[in-house]
Amino acid sequence: MSKANLLDRRQVVSTLLANRKDVVAIGGLGASTNDMCAAGDHARNFYLWGGMGGGAMIGLGLALAQPQLPVLVITGDGEMLMGMGSLATIGLQKPANLSIAVLDNEAYGETGGQTSHTSAAADLVGVARACGINDSRAVTTMAEVEAFAKAVHDISAGPRFANVKIDSASLERILPTRDGAYIVNRIRADLGFQPI
Repeated sequence: MSKANLLDRRQVVSTLLANRKDVVAIGGLGASTNDMCAAGDHARNFYLWGGMGGGAMIGLGLALAQPQLPVLVITGDGEMLMGMGSLATIGLQKPANLSIAVLDNEAYGETGGQTSHTSAAADLVGVARACGINDSRAVTTMAEVEAFAKAVHDISAGPRFANVKIDSASLERILPTRDGAYIVNRIRADLGFQPI
């Protein structure tokens, strides 16, 4: 796909969260967290700060702990590359309510925009499939994003994985709170649990 035809990442994230209902969403380090906040702060948004590579594993933990809720991880290609081993654990555990959307701009946005491995040899969809995540797909159109967003609500057919090719536009940062205790307790309260 030519660079001119890549999807707008804010539009992708906004579409993924547009009809979220009871979805718990985990934002990976950096731009994906900013994009989630730009789409609208929500009590069920878990913003990841200082945990490079941890988004998918946090999503796995939430999915296993709350099997009746759809859990959506929105992360970037750099973070997914760092946490690639998490796909093997997810493929083994097979949480039916977990969905992972990777915003792949083929660059390490948080460290200066260096070219990432997904621009050449690394095939994240192939890795996810090889790890046992059968519903793994490359996404290049908004229609495919919309279809994935609908599938997120099906808590009986996951896990599912989408590698979404996005542009590398530099956008204004919309920064959510960085208070980890507040983020955790806000989600816990919205799910009906006491603060920790």
